[in-house]
Amino acid sequence: MDYRKRISKLQEVMRKEEAVGALVAPGSNFYYLTGINPLGSLERLFLLLIPAEEEPSIIAPQLYENELDSWELGRVFLWRDGENPYALFASILAKNFPEKGRLLVDDTMPVGTLLKAEFLQSYKLDTLNSLLSGLRVIKSEEEVKLLKKAAKIVDKVFYNLLEEGIEGRSEKELAAWIEYLVKSLGADGVSFEPIVASGPNGANPHHRPTDRKIRQGDVIVLDYGAKYRGYCSDITRTVFVGEPSEEAKTVYEIVKEAQEKAFQTVREGVTAGDVDRTARGYIVRAGYGECFTHRTGHGLGLDVHEEPYISPGNSTILAEGMVFTIEPGIYLPGKFGIRIEDDVAVLNGRGERLTKAEREFLSL
Repeated sequence: MDYRKRISKLQEVMRKEEAVGALVAPGSNFYYLTGINPLGSLERLFLLLIPAEEEPSIIAPQLYENELDSWELGRVFLWRDGENPYALFASILAKNFPEKGRLLVDDTMPVGTLLKAEFLQSYKLDTLNSLLSGLRVIKSEEEVKLLKKAAKIVDKVFYNLLEEGIEGRSEKELAAWIEYLVKSLGADGVSFEPIVASGPNGANPHHRPTDRKIRQGDVIVLDYGAKYRGYCSDITRTVFVGEPSEEAKTVYEIVKEAQEKAFQTVREGVTAGDVDRTARGYIVRAGYGECFTHRTGHGLGLDVHEEPYISPGNSTILAEGMVFTIEPGIYLPGKFGIRIEDDVAVLNGRGERLTKAEREFLSL
């Protein structure tokens, strides 16, 4: 990845937006701009400072010295436990930033950092993410390759689960098994806590796995993702144990068709809202509109939820290099839930599925 180019592009945009610089905390924005993903910085001050005109700097605890030794895009300032890192922070600002102006702050910045940095009161603080997301939303070829690799891993996990069998296992057991498989297949880890929702639990889109054991007649929603070299995938598949009811079969086919129609809508020039409207309109016409309770999808990248959001009324125009999910669902309280999700990229002007795992009706 060309991190120098990314920082230069951000500086260029900041100058156009009349911002004097940016403060970036460890997290996905920090990783996007530096290629560094520090573990466990917690309460210790750790910041990337990017002036609009000068070279960037990193302030970090001494214990990260080895990890930062190879960073060549700017200066590194280390501090030891027992020292006051905010005095160092203030001095770097004084030397490299104007005394006042619009200063962009990472949306994930701990509030404690801002409260302790009283010297920031001379600046007009604004959020960084709305500006930086405009750069992150278009993925490079290298980023798309990493996203495809993350998607291939979750495909393999799905078929491993089917081969091992799921009946008789608890939701918690399956969730733990998913995490193990994701890592054993080469991922950094899961991109979010796996959702295993069986029977009536499937009617909760963000169900937390319980001790409930999977049994004959269950409809099971499996929702999980892998993170590969920082980039996230996200897949949802609904499977049946034994013979499902006619209602469950009908709802499954509606969700599958809504997902397919939304995918066929994807191309350069349409809006994110158009894709949502296609999926939602089909489900509404089928009589289940009130049972589709969330947006149709969300962007994927270094975060599992980022721009573009495939939501009602979103006027964002889809462009080459955007990557997002398409995941319509129908949820019937007390009965079951059904959701089907694929990772999709806009490539060569049209949609391309990154996930390949079976989307057909599966009764185990």
